[in-house]
Amino acid sequence: MHNLDIRRHMELFDPYYFEYPVTIIGAGATGSWLALALAKLGIEDITVYDFDVVEEHNIPNQAYDLFGDYDETGDRKPGHIGKPKVEALWEMILRVTGTNIKIHNEAFTNQRLTGVVFLMVDSMKIRKEIWNAAIKMKTQVALLVEPRMGLDMGRIYNVNPMDLTHIKAYEDTYYSDDTAEVSACGASMTVITTAMSVAAYCARQLINFHNKVELDNEILIDLKYNNIITGRWE
Repeated sequence: MHNLDIRRHMELFDPYYFEYPVTIIGAGATGSWLALALAKLGIEDITVYDFDVVEEHNIPNQAYDLFGDYDETGDRKPGHIGKPKVEALWEMILRVTGTNIKIHNEAFTNQRLTGVVFLMVDSMKIRKEIWNAAIKMKTQVALLVEPRMGLDMGRIYNVNPMDLTHIKAYEDTYYSDDTAEVSACGASMTVITTAMSVAAYCARQLINFHNKVELDNEILIDLKYNNIITGRWE
C-alpha cells in the first residue's frame, strides 16, 4: 500500500478491500479529475488511456498544471502544456499521492478490459465503438460508468454489461455527435465546476458499488437549478 493517510474515509471506503482494477478511457475534463480522486481514495490499480496532449485551453477545466515547481534560480519550471495527457496525469498523481498509475498514450480500441470501467471520451461514435468491442457482454467487466456533460449539467450511466435490460436501455440513450453543446466560437463548452462535480459523482458510484449499494442506472445533475433526478432500469 501507499503512504496516504486515509483514516478519515476508511469507514466509508477502505481501498485495501477493493478488489477490482479500474480503467479510465479519456483523460480530459472528467477523466483527469476522476483519476486524481480515485488515487486520493487510495486505489492503486488505475489504468488510463488517452492519445491527446495538454493544450492551453485544457488548463481551466482539467487537472493539469500551467506551471511546474520553482527551480534553483527561483524561476518557474514548465507545466504540462505540450505533454501527452496521460504522462502529465501520471506525473501529477505520483507527486500528489505517491500512486503509480498505469498509462497508455494511445487511443483505446478493443483492448481487454476488466473490473470497473469509466468511459469518458468526447465522441458518441467512439463511445459506441468501445462499448460494442470491449464492454458489451464481457463477463470480465463488472461495471461501466459513463458520464456525459454540458456547461452546467451532467448525466451519469451505471451499466451492468451482462444485463440484457441494461444493454437495451443504455443503447437507447445514444444520440448524434452533432448535438454537442458548443460556444459561439465553435468550441465545446465545459467549466471546471461541472467537470469536478461529474467526476465526483462518478467516483461515488465506485464507492457505492464497492459497498454493495444498489446503483441508480441514470443520474441527471442540474447544477444551474440544483436538481438531481435518478432512475433505474427494471
